[in-house]
Amino acid sequence: MTVFSAGSGGPLPLPAISRRALLRGSLAGAGLLALSACRSAADSSPGTDAASGGAASPRRGGVLTVGVGVDFTPALLFAQSANSLLQRLVFNTLTRYDDQLRPQPELAKSWEVAADGLSVTLKLRDDVTFHSGRKFTADDVVFAVKNLQNPVRSAQLRSTALTVSDFRKNGDFELTLVLAHPVSNLFDLFEFMIIPDSQSVEDAVAGTRLIGTGPFTFTDRKPGSSLSFARNEKYWNPGRPYLDGVEIKVIPQAETLLSSVKTGQTHLTYAVRGKDVATLKDDKRFRITQYDTGAGAFYIGANLSFPEVQDKRVRQAIAWAIDRDRLVQQALGGYATVSSVPWPKSSPAYREQDAGRYHHDPEKAKALLKEAGVTSLSLPLAHQSDAGSTAVAQILQYDLKQVGIEVQLQPVDSPTMQKQLISQSMPALWTLSHGFAQAHPATLAVSAYPFNEAKNTSKFSSPAYTEVVQKAWNRSDADSPEARALYQQVTDILLDEQFIIDLAIAGLVEVAGAQVHGATLNKYSYLNLDDAYLAG
Repeated sequence: MTVFSAGSGGPLPLPAISRRALLRGSLAGAGLLALSACRSAADSSPGTDAASGGAASPRRGGVLTVGVGVDFTPALLFAQSANSLLQRLVFNTLTRYDDQLRPQPELAKSWEVAADGLSVTLKLRDDVTFHSGRKFTADDVVFAVKNLQNPVRSAQLRSTALTVSDFRKNGDFELTLVLAHPVSNLFDLFEFMIIPDSQSVEDAVAGTRLIGTGPFTFTDRKPGSSLSFARNEKYWNPGRPYLDGVEIKVIPQAETLLSSVKTGQTHLTYAVRGKDVATLKDDKRFRITQYDTGAGAFYIGANLSFPEVQDKRVRQAIAWAIDRDRLVQQALGGYATVSSVPWPKSSPAYREQDAGRYHHDPEKAKALLKEAGVTSLSLPLAHQSDAGSTAVAQILQYDLKQVGIEVQLQPVDSPTMQKQLISQSMPALWTLSHGFAQAHPATLAVSAYPFNEAKNTSKFSSPAYTEVVQKAWNRSDADSPEARALYQQVTDILLDEQFIIDLAIAGLVEVAGAQVHGATLNKYSYLNLDDAYLAG
């Protein structure tokens, strides 16, 4: 088995366990949440926070105001969605990755993974209470797993949660999860799975009460306007959080959000459009930090239930028609990387030649359409109704028109778009951004709605795709040569079938006032403010 213990200097390396996930890592005592998220410091101002030298000293007090572009959707609390920024304010997870995909302790302080990959034993913190005052125990981990197994929760990692077939408790603070088969993304689940209060979970998905073990308590919600949180005075991480509270302001209009940032009404946001971020880059009042985890990717999806896009040559033609470079520069302000694949450069599935497979070649697109017998084509393209998504959609519309594909733009509000994605009710074409390529590669193909081999939004199915995805997932090693060969097979199918047409990889871009320090994101874009503070 592989053993990890907080403060041990790292686990004992044994066969069959992912090196990236489990081989090394050390973390001791109360400092476990001082981890820096994987992000680029290239755009950070020197001497302002941990990412750039840590010159400022933490100070207690103040309310941090965070601007978001989309309102909280309570029903999607247990899915990765626009809600993701607030999950880690109220809730904790079992473990948290460092920037090398090595799991570190959070509510689980140590663990042992069986050599055959069929079980993991977790030793839990014994000093944690929910905001209600109830003690956190192993029963809450059991509930959290079963909660994600419930299809009503729309949790993308439900398939991984379903591999947990039994629970064996050894007291209140030790628990063994028995797996039906090995999975390469077990710790992806532990990073994704927030631990809710079993006694109030239905209130949580109704948006009336949010009770967790996290650094802040939920105090108020004004739908469409704001959410408020106060410091959890009994938080298990000593001395944290520094902030008195957090105010999340819902500002869907891009110009209004930008104005809010410029005037200091909003201290921190990840929702400013890329082209607007570019206008702030040289302003000393702000610190711009680009996360390079690849947690987001812009794409065009094709719904194969529509005859017009069932021929893969039509989908390939669309891939060749798009000027990705112009899209990145004009719509995303340069804060993205052109790519034909979903994988960021940090992924073991990434290859440069695959990322560059499709580029702007209108003549090749026209030739493929002619080969497919298509003389004229008119299709709807759904997109989110915010200004940034509209700018992306307009570029796609223009490029497709140049090769003879007329596109009618269909703006849809974000909650409705998410529901259509989950229910597989998209029109022939849609454009969104997807996640789940930033962790272990198998997670994308068994968890993300656009890519799920068993049931995806495109209604694409293929025995070959299912077989290779299952092989990549049903193993305990995630970074071996054999695993990488399987990832390549997955990539080859995605590039050939093009039911999801990847355009650009883009992590979130943090825009923070100079007085904001210590905010980080986890791999699923949960905002961690344990170490955040306001200074100056």
